[in-house]
Amino acid sequence: MNAVTDLDAAKADSVDNIVSRFAVPAIRCAGCISKIENGLAGEDDILSARVNFSTKQVAVSHLPGLREDAIKQKIERLGFDAQILADNPLAEEKGGTDKLIRALAVAGFGMMNIMLLSVSVWSGAMGTTRDMFHWISALIAIPVILYSGRPFFSSAFMALRYGRTNMDVPITIGIILATGLSLFETMTSGAHAYFESVVMLIFFLLAGRVLDGMMRDRAREGISALLKQTAPGAMVLNGDGTTRWITSKELRPDMRMVVAAGDNLAADGVIEQGSSNFDFALMTGESEPQHKVSGDLVLAGTLNLTAPVTVRITAAGEDTSLSDIARLMDEAGQQRSFYVRVADKAARYYAPAVHSLALLAFIFWMFAGVGWHQSLLISVAVLIITCPCALGLAVPAAQVVASGALLRKGVMIKDGSALERLAEADRVLFDKTGTLTLGRPVPLNLDHLSPPQKQVALALAQASNHPVSKGIRNALRAGDITPANLDAVEEVPGEGMSASWSGAHVALGKPVKVEDHLSCQLTIGDEHFAIELQDDVRPDAVSTIDRLNQLGLPGTIISGDNAASVAKISRAVGLTAQASASPQDKLHLISKLSASGYKVLMVGDGLNDGPALAAAHVSIAPGSASDVGQQAADAVFTSDSFFPVALAVQTAQRTMQIVRQNFVLAIGYNILAVPLALTGMVTPLIAAIAMSLSSLIVVGNALRLNGAAK
Repeated sequence: MNAVTDLDAAKADSVDNIVSRFAVPAIRCAGCISKIENGLAGEDDILSARVNFSTKQVAVSHLPGLREDAIKQKIERLGFDAQILADNPLAEEKGGTDKLIRALAVAGFGMMNIMLLSVSVWSGAMGTTRDMFHWISALIAIPVILYSGRPFFSSAFMALRYGRTNMDVPITIGIILATGLSLFETMTSGAHAYFESVVMLIFFLLAGRVLDGMMRDRAREGISALLKQTAPGAMVLNGDGTTRWITSKELRPDMRMVVAAGDNLAADGVIEQGSSNFDFALMTGESEPQHKVSGDLVLAGTLNLTAPVTVRITAAGEDTSLSDIARLMDEAGQQRSFYVRVADKAARYYAPAVHSLALLAFIFWMFAGVGWHQSLLISVAVLIITCPCALGLAVPAAQVVASGALLRKGVMIKDGSALERLAEADRVLFDKTGTLTLGRPVPLNLDHLSPPQKQVALALAQASNHPVSKGIRNALRAGDITPANLDAVEEVPGEGMSASWSGAHVALGKPVKVEDHLSCQLTIGDEHFAIELQDDVRPDAVSTIDRLNQLGLPGTIISGDNAASVAKISRAVGLTAQASASPQDKLHLISKLSASGYKVLMVGDGLNDGPALAAAHVSIAPGSASDVGQQAADAVFTSDSFFPVALAVQTAQRTMQIVRQNFVLAIGYNILAVPLALTGMVTPLIAAIAMSLSSLIVVGNALRLNGAAK
């Protein structure tokens, strides 16, 4: 058996492999991912390498003998700077997006000022006046280029340092060459300088990277928001009956923690003493709290609503159910096939081809005998006129305009690629509670109560933070009811509110299921009054579902709620449904549909929808969703109306039509302009003007999307 086979066998037999994680900010495209994964997979002692494109991290599974700093060096030899992530990667802070934003702002400021100076030169300024404008442009441009161009320069240097290349290498060469020629023209009183073209190129390239960085930051924020649902620590019982507070990292199974009313749980466990109502929306998505007694399981991140309990810990730290959901979200983010923009694919071949073309033009005209200066001018004209600004704007210009139009209609698109994925969606899954419904139980029949009875009901309801009490309270206050004066008001865990009114016992009982709806009982003395409750379906839900069908997205309901409640909503909106679905069930259905070739749009709101929202091809959440739901979703709509979901899909499909048109315009411009530049018929100045005009045409076409969100 040869050495390679021995190593493979060792890898296959190893069960004690270690996973190390590294931050690799320079991951830009599919080529970077392939280079890292394939390059590391061929190294000794490394079992596999997996790139998470959204967080720009690499998870390396390796044998125990391999040190993390050695893996870091291997990644750097592939041309990528890497940092070891020693802590839980789910809690990583933001990357360098803030630095990119500052560089973008500096480039934008410099570009606007240099363009103003260039207008004077284009208008006919000559001699000393023209030279002065060129020098002022140089004084503005050079610091801007040195500062704002650092992301490209450092990445190119890192690649070249290890004898490799990446997309930033040709970009850096073009920037340096155009800047050097502009300086030469300025120092020799030449007619043309091209500082505005260089700074404009840097500005638009940075804009794309800022959007990419913001998308990755949101991916991390969604997971961080989920982890924050767990309490930072807990009061733990000592053997002598005293208590001490310890952090969640120190909690261990079989410890006993005391959880007060109003506190989140720091670990999973079983109630040993006491009973209380718990907000389990985290796991089930239901707005109705669940009553838990001794022997019942309670989970980390859920909220204890009404009474203190003693809980024996069964799982803590990364073993809790909440951490499982966080891992599902992170893994789903890795499993999602990211949408590589057509422009990025083209740029991988486009940039090297253009630079090669410029070099060939220089060599050809040198042999033709026109001299190095004229040959270089023609070469630079080729570089400038083929600057992919219009191509680079084809996608982001349309996305920015469409996102702005949707924002004015109450739909927030988190990143431009969400529009691309929305346009591709061909199947939609709906959560029920808080998504198809408003998630706010409201009373149906308060009119049968007399004014004094309504006053008693309001007084009881306003003494509780129970979701049902809030619904009753809001309905009575809307009718200008004032609360009665009650004595001895008490909230009995698991039972509801009780008090005394004019010597009579009064109570507002806990909600109970009656067939397919909730009902609670108002007691005044010996009289009992049933208050039926209903979680209303969102306005235009039926018409929105019909519109989505017309757009090519048939729908299904998948909910963590009980079968009776789900069946009622299913009949109301005319969709098939799956009830009592766990987060894993939702994720499994999405995986099954994706394996069958569907591109799934997930519309959900709860923490339990987090993995599904992350795993779906694209996702939308209502503004009333949990922080985790909103962070995991690609888009958020803010109104009670459901139509924004269909509006977002409709606008996304129109956006991609505009994007395709922009590609035709950008490519058509290059087909016409490049031959003219190669033959020497275009000066660098005319090339810069033509390049700017092509960008303006693309932007103007994108502006037509302002009327798309209707």
